[in-house]
Amino acid sequence: APAKAKKTPSKGNNVELSSDGEVEEGSWEMEEEEDGSSDEMVDDYGASSSEEEELLPIEKAALKQKSDSEDDSEEEEEEEEQEEAVEEASRWKMGKKEEDGTDLQLNLDIDEQFKLPTNEQIEKEDILFISCVHVSWLFCDSLTVVLPDEPPDLHIIHQRIKGNMEVLQDFVVKREEGRTRQEYLAVLRRDMAAYYSYSDFLLTKLMDIFPLPELINFLEANEVPRPVTIRTNTLKTRRRDLAQALINRGVNLDPLGKWSKTGLVIYDSSVPIGATPEYLAGHYMLQGASSLLPVMALAPQENERILDMCCAPGGKTSYIAQLMKNTGMILANDSNAERLRSVVGNLHRLGVTNTVVSNCDGRQFPKVCSCLLWGVLGGFDRVLLDAPCSGTGVISKDPAVKTNKDEKDILRCAHLQKELLLSAIDSVNAVSETGGYIVYCTCSIMVEENEWVVDYALKKRNVRLVATGLDFGKEGFTRFKDRRFHPSLKSARRFYPHTHNMDGFFIAKFKKFSNAIPQAQKEPAVEAAAPSTVPGTVMEPQPKKKKLEGSKVDKEQKPPQPSLKKRRSLQAQRRPLKA
Repeated sequence: APAKAKKTPSKGNNVELSSDGEVEEGSWEMEEEEDGSSDEMVDDYGASSSEEEELLPIEKAALKQKSDSEDDSEEEEEEEEQEEAVEEASRWKMGKKEEDGTDLQLNLDIDEQFKLPTNEQIEKEDILFISCVHVSWLFCDSLTVVLPDEPPDLHIIHQRIKGNMEVLQDFVVKREEGRTRQEYLAVLRRDMAAYYSYSDFLLTKLMDIFPLPELINFLEANEVPRPVTIRTNTLKTRRRDLAQALINRGVNLDPLGKWSKTGLVIYDSSVPIGATPEYLAGHYMLQGASSLLPVMALAPQENERILDMCCAPGGKTSYIAQLMKNTGMILANDSNAERLRSVVGNLHRLGVTNTVVSNCDGRQFPKVCSCLLWGVLGGFDRVLLDAPCSGTGVISKDPAVKTNKDEKDILRCAHLQKELLLSAIDSVNAVSETGGYIVYCTCSIMVEENEWVVDYALKKRNVRLVATGLDFGKEGFTRFKDRRFHPSLKSARRFYPHTHNMDGFFIAKFKKFSNAIPQAQKEPAVEAAAPSTVPGTVMEPQPKKKKLEGSKVDKEQKPPQPSLKKRRSLQAQRRPLKA
């Protein structure tokens, strides 16, 4: 009989193989050893304690190192958790202490004494150094630009300005020992020029005009645009009707103020203010609040002859026509022909019909139009002169003024303004029944363009200053540094953006009391700083005078004697027609 096959274990199952190939189910019986323990089945890829003895020494070292690293990582994690818990507890304690000591820390910061920066700190904060090695008439042959390591910190500069201001307000107590006021002022001027981006020249001028606390307010106000304002054209509508129409279009507005019956201030709008149907129909004019004041000071009357010597872009001219109710005659003049286009367009849009537009140099106005003014019209009743200026009152509109003006620009403007003002005075008829007034205004706050020019006119012509009729605004200067002006300059008015929330403006109103031009008085150069003489005390020229003493302008302005009766007869015929 054939022998049976030996039973062999099958992997994973307890089966038996018979000699005929059939599979018999059965349980695999483990052979017991002498000690009664069973053999352990181990996978070929596993490692057992018995196999560790067969490992090489390097393999044993690797296993030991691995186990040690695992133990170390566990210990490190535990230590990190403990450290985080300690840090959280310390943070909570420190936070509580900081809250308790906040007031104390603030007091320490306030009580800390302000110290001027050193020269090294100032040099580090310089933004740009430009040095020309060789300067010729036309160009620099070599230009070296050195940039600092890091830009200046404006926050530090601002804090230094505040500290410097506090010291200067109580200089004797808070000043640093051994330091002079001039050193503090020099650092303050430099810091303000860097923080607000002004030239050193202009900032020096402003420091002469304003006290230091007010100067900061002025500089801050120039960083914010002025409110948008419009003037109602009462030739076509009423302010109440215009306001309601604009409100219906989504415009948020309010009356400008008690001092104006036609102005409206615009806060915000869902439609363009300069393109509404009301604007195109001429119901209002976009006009700054400060530009309404000169016309109010001029106070034009119906059926008068008015000269607007520098009229562009036509806002003041149209306001004059509005107050005159399109009666009388307005001569709108400007030396710039291009700007006169906007004047003509605005006058047509607003429905102004009593205005004649001319293109003439204002300085030559009395000479060119002498026959027209005196022979036919008999001179103007009132003249408005909004003279060209440096624009230091409208820095919020034109920030370039901060850096592009120097001493020559100011003096050049002042010289032009003096010539224009004398021409404006010569164009007015002193014997006018209702007028004889001149209003001089600029959008500058420089004393050289305002009080100096007015004081010059008081000396050169038979005019005096009168009240402007404006119940607000600051008085004009009667003294500035080493200069002394006529006491009547108190009646002039100054307007500032930080006090009146409008562009900086200067307004002075003259009353002409004689058409004669005073004799030129020979004054020594030393008397330049002396007070001006009272205009009323200026003697009129004598009837008999030498040919050299008579001026050419005086002869041209005086009408010839034969035509005097004819001129008076024409005036007598024209007056009843106006009434």
